[in-house]
Amino acid sequence: MAHEQLFDGIHCTLSIQAFPSRVVVLKISGTDIGEFGDRPMTELAKSLVDNEPIRLFIDARDVRGASIEVSGEWAGWLQANKAHLREVNMLTGSRFVEVTAGFVLRFAALQGIMRIYTDAAAFDAALAEALA
Repeated sequence: MAHEQLFDGIHCTLSIQAFPSRVVVLKISGTDIGEFGDRPMTELAKSLVDNEPIRLFIDARDVRGASIEVSGEWAGWLQANKAHLREVNMLTGSRFVEVTAGFVLRFAALQGIMRIYTDAAAFDAALAEALA
C-alpha cells in the first residue's frame, strides 16, 4: 500500500505517493508558483531515508507552468539528492514544461538517470512496470 501526501493550493495540486517497492510518484497539476514552499521536498526526502535509491516518477501531464524560481528549487533539490535517485522519469504535457524539464536535467546533472517523456502511454507503461 502506498503512503500518499496531498498538497492542495489555489494554483496547483501536488501529491506524493511512496510505494514499498522504492517507487515514488510525484503528480503535479496546475501552475506551480511555489505556494507550498519546501514542504513537498521535505515530504519527498522522507523516501530517501535508507541506502537504496528510489525510482522517481514525476507526472506533470496536467501542469500549465512553473515559475523559474520553483524550477530552480526542484533542480537544486534533485542535484543535492542525486545519490538517492536510481532514476527520474518525467512526463510533460506541453512544450513549455518539456523545455523546463530539459533545464532541470542539465542543471541537476541528471544525464544518464533522467528520462523525459512526452508520450503518456509510454510513461504509464514504465510506471506500471516499476510497480509490478
